[in-house]
Amino acid sequence: MTSYQNDPLNALEAKTEAQKLAFAPIVFHTARTLRDLGILTALDNAGKTGLNAKEISEQTGVSEYGVKVLLDMALSAHIVTWNKPNYILANLGYFLVNDGMTRANLDFTADVCYAAMMHLTEAIKEGTPAGLKELGDWPTIYEGLSRLPEKAKESWFNFDHFYSDRSFPILLERVFANKPKKLFDIGGNTGKWALQCCNYDSDVEVTIIDLPQQINMAMSNADQQGFADRVKGYPANMLDAEQSLPEGADVWWMSQFLDCFSPMEILSILRRVRKSMSEDATVYILELFWDAQRYDAAAFSLNATSLYFTCLANGNSRFYRSDDFLELVAEAGLEVVTRTDDIGLGHTLLELKKAK
Repeated sequence: MTSYQNDPLNALEAKTEAQKLAFAPIVFHTARTLRDLGILTALDNAGKTGLNAKEISEQTGVSEYGVKVLLDMALSAHIVTWNKPNYILANLGYFLVNDGMTRANLDFTADVCYAAMMHLTEAIKEGTPAGLKELGDWPTIYEGLSRLPEKAKESWFNFDHFYSDRSFPILLERVFANKPKKLFDIGGNTGKWALQCCNYDSDVEVTIIDLPQQINMAMSNADQQGFADRVKGYPANMLDAEQSLPEGADVWWMSQFLDCFSPMEILSILRRVRKSMSEDATVYILELFWDAQRYDAAAFSLNATSLYFTCLANGNSRFYRSDDFLELVAEAGLEVVTRTDDIGLGHTLLELKKAK
């Protein structure tokens, strides 16, 4: 990943990029419309020969006008190439139609973030998720996850699970190396990790600590999969500094959870975990740190998603720089036993113990 110390653009390149930014929303919707109308799929199926506008229109049911105006913008955006009279899918277009990560990111931006981002200036000024009103009337998005508009809910969970699920096999092996009997999952959401744990180890008991509405979803999922006897719920609002936590876990687990809070809120949560955990318990934190990514595109995606937290989630959280996060860990009285970067799609796993 680049160090970002030098400006990579000369004056002419910078002016060109400025125009791309000015029209970026139009290009975004062009790409999404081309995908959703099946035009990119038609070109993908046509291979290197491509198709002319009339052929695309016949295959997709889109007017020739619509085909041409969309694909001419796509030429400028390098989504397709041109070999008169045919349009041909370029590498960028291929990933728009075939890549799971791109689909998850595009849908999340369109269905969850797009309208809300018009309120970004307000969110920055006020420190509140000013864009959330585009989806519903809640203090933060977490209270409303189960009641989001259906398309937004689907895209939110697809986005969340796309990045977390690919880490599960490695993480389960690490977490269960010492055969923990009780695991507390803070911010367990729909219970996906808890159910993975129950499938992996037939003896473990998992307690999900989360908001009541999330607990309800998780317990329904646990019941459906036959784990109601081993998955428990502990309703809690972790924003409440007076919120007590249960005791007795061998492992405390937080996956993509602490990025949902401000630095002082993270410190409060970690201090409460330290207070409730036994001397020999282990805390595992799975996070995405933008400065720990292998590729610039990954850092770009994380920094963009941080503005979702600003404008929609709660107004004061983000994906952190790892050094800033580790300062909070130390201040909470915990120490890092191991740090493993580049798990799955760029996750970092921190294994923590009580500091001596």
